[in-house]
Amino acid sequence: MKRWFYTQVVKYRKAIMVAFVLLAICSAVMYPKVFVDYDIAHYLPEESPSTVALKVMQEEFGGDLPNTQVVIRDVSFNDAADFRKKLEAIDGVIDVTWVDSMLPLNMPVEVLPEPLTEAYYKDRNAQFLVTVDEDKQIETIPAIYDLIGEDNMLTGNSAITVVATVNSVREIIIITIIAILFLIFVLIITTTSWVEPIIILIGLLIAVVINSGTNLVFGKISFVTNAAGMILQMAVALDYSVFLIHRFNEREDDSDPEEAMVDALTSSSSSIMSSGLTTVIGFLALAFMRFLIGADLGLALSKGVAISLITTLVFMPGVILASYRWMERTSHRRFLPSFEKFGRFVLKVTMPMVIIFALAVVPSFMGSRSNDFWYGGSHIYGPETRIGSDGEKIREIFGDVDSYMLMVPRGDSSTQKALVRELKEIDKISNILGPEEVMGMTLPPEALPDSIINQLRTDRYDRMVLTVAVPAEGDETYALVQTIRKVSEKYYPGEYRLVGVGVNNADLKDVITGDTLKVNLIAIIAVFLVLLLTMRNIALPFILVTIIETAIWINMSISVLTGSHMFYMSYLIVSSVQLGATVDYAILFTQRYRENRNELGISPRESVVKTITENTVSIMTSALAVSVMGFLLAWFSTQGIIAQIGLLLGRGTLCSLIAVLFVLPGLLITFDRFVMHSFGGKKRELSEKQTL
Repeated sequence: MKRWFYTQVVKYRKAIMVAFVLLAICSAVMYPKVFVDYDIAHYLPEESPSTVALKVMQEEFGGDLPNTQVVIRDVSFNDAADFRKKLEAIDGVIDVTWVDSMLPLNMPVEVLPEPLTEAYYKDRNAQFLVTVDEDKQIETIPAIYDLIGEDNMLTGNSAITVVATVNSVREIIIITIIAILFLIFVLIITTTSWVEPIIILIGLLIAVVINSGTNLVFGKISFVTNAAGMILQMAVALDYSVFLIHRFNEREDDSDPEEAMVDALTSSSSSIMSSGLTTVIGFLALAFMRFLIGADLGLALSKGVAISLITTLVFMPGVILASYRWMERTSHRRFLPSFEKFGRFVLKVTMPMVIIFALAVVPSFMGSRSNDFWYGGSHIYGPETRIGSDGEKIREIFGDVDSYMLMVPRGDSSTQKALVRELKEIDKISNILGPEEVMGMTLPPEALPDSIINQLRTDRYDRMVLTVAVPAEGDETYALVQTIRKVSEKYYPGEYRLVGVGVNNADLKDVITGDTLKVNLIAIIAVFLVLLLTMRNIALPFILVTIIETAIWINMSISVLTGSHMFYMSYLIVSSVQLGATVDYAILFTQRYRENRNELGISPRESVVKTITENTVSIMTSALAVSVMGFLLAWFSTQGIIAQIGLLLGRGTLCSLIAVLFVLPGLLITFDRFVMHSFGGKKRELSEKQTL
C-alpha cells in the first residue's frame, strides 16, 4: 500500500507541484489577514477570576481598565489639569484618570487623601492613567507620543502592544532573511551540490508559507506564534528534505530515476514520519495548556510540522526529479572532513561523560525549578528600549503604584464600611476611594454629578478604587491580591469582583504554573509511547527521554547560575519544544547504531564509531539550524519573551546535541543487551566479537 501511494505521487508529480504552488500563493494572500494579538491578558482562560471580573465591570460601568501611563515632567497643577483635556481630545482615548477627575463638584484637591494625590502629582510630575481603545491603539499611541514629546514618559500594556506590533514586523523580516542565508551556508558545507540547498529551501518555504497563511483558521494567533512560528518550523523540518534527497542520491547510476524515487520514499518515509511525529507530539502537548498562548503556539507548530512532512513526502519528489540532473552537474567536493577521528575521541570520553551526566540529573532537575520567574508582560521590554526606560523612570518618581477596582453588590452600607476598614489595615493599600468615601467628602448623594456617581455605582454594584504600593507583578503583588480576595470573600462570599493589571498577573501565575506538570507529563508520556511503538523496545524510550529531559533541565538551570529572571511562559514552551525538536537526534543515532550492530555484525564500540562517522553531519546540520535560529531570535528581538524563547531554544539545542553525541554512545554500549532486543520478534543472537 505504501509503495503504491508513492508510485502515484511520482506519477502525478507535476499536478501535485502545481497544486502546492497555488496553495502557497493563496496562503501568502491570506497571511496579512491573520490577526496577531499582543495582549497576554487576552490568553487567560475565560473562567479565571480576573477575566470574569473584567466582563462584569465592562457590563456594569462600561469602558475598560486604564492601559497606558503618561507622565509629564515639571508641570504645575493647573497646567496638568489642562494637559488632561488634551489627552482626552485624542481620538481613541476613552478616559483619562487624574486627580481632578476624582473631585466632585468644585472641591479643592486638599480634600483628597495625600497618598491618593501623590500617586498622580508628585514633585511637579503629573501621572495620568489613560484608557485607550484597543481597536484604535495603533493610531492613538503614536498620537500620544507626538503630544508628550521626547522629554516625557509613556508606558503600559497598550503602549507595549503597539511597540511590539511595529517592531515585530521589522524584526521578523530581518531574522527570516538572516536565517535563510545561514541555512544556505550550512547546507552548502554539509551537502555535495551547489543546487541542493536551493531545492531544500524551496520545500521549506512552500511549507512555511502554507502554514502561515492557514493560521487564518484559528481566527487570531499570539505574538509568540507570529514571531517564532516560522523560524521554528524551518529549523525543525530542515532535515526531512535532506534525508529524502540523500536516500535518492544512494541510487545506482543506471537506475530509473522515477523508480529510485519510489524506493527512496518507501525506505525513508517511516524514519521521516517517526521523527516528525515525535516533534508534533512535543508541540501538541502545549495545546493542553489552560494558558492559551501555549495552546496557540502548540497547534500552529504542530500544523506546521505536519504540513512540512506532507510537503516533503508529496511535493518534494517532483521538485527533486525535476532538478536532480542540475544537482549532478553542480556537484562539488565535501567540505567537511571525515568524523571517524571524532568518533574515536568520543569513544574515549563517553564513559566519563555518562558519569558526569548521571551526577547532574538530580541537581539540574532541582535547579530548573529554582529560577526567579516573571509571569506577566510588565518586563517584556528592557531599559535599553524607550518604553522600558520610561517605565523605570516612572517607578523612580512615583514608586511602585497600581490601581485595582473592587466591585461589591450594592446594598448594605455597614458591610461595605466594615470591608473598607479591614482593607485599609493592609500595609500595601495606600488609599481606597469608593461611593461612601466620596459622599463623606461633600454634599448628600443627590447633589453629586452623574459623572462621579456613574464611575462608582450602578443599580447592582458599588465600585472602589484601591491605590496599592506594589509593582505590576512579583511576590508582593501576588500576596496582596490573595489577601484582598480573602478579605473580600469574608464580607461578600462569591459576590465580589476584583480587576487590575496586578490581579491579571496573579491569575497568570496560577494558570501557567498549574500547566507545568500536566504539559510536561503529556509530552514525556506521548513521546515515550511513540518511541516504544516505533522502536519496539522497552529500554530505549527510558534512555532517550532521560537524555533529552536532563539536557532540558541543564539548560534551564544555567539561568539560575547567571542570576537572570526567566519568563515562565518561555520556560514552559521551550521545555516542550526542546523535547519535541531534539529527541529526533537521539532517535536517528540509536536507529543507525542498531542497524550497524544487526547488519554489519560489529561490536558496540565499533558501532558507535561508525554511527558517529556517518551521522554527525546530519545531526549537527539540524541542531545548528535550530540553535542558530534560536539565537537569532534572542539577538534581534526586542520583545523579552520572544528573545528568551530564542535564547533557551538555542542553548537547549546545544545541550541536547552534546548529550546525544557524548553521553548517548556510552549508554548504548552499557545497555547494549537491552538496546538490541525488540519485543514482538526474535532476539538476535550476537557473536562473541559483536559483544566486545
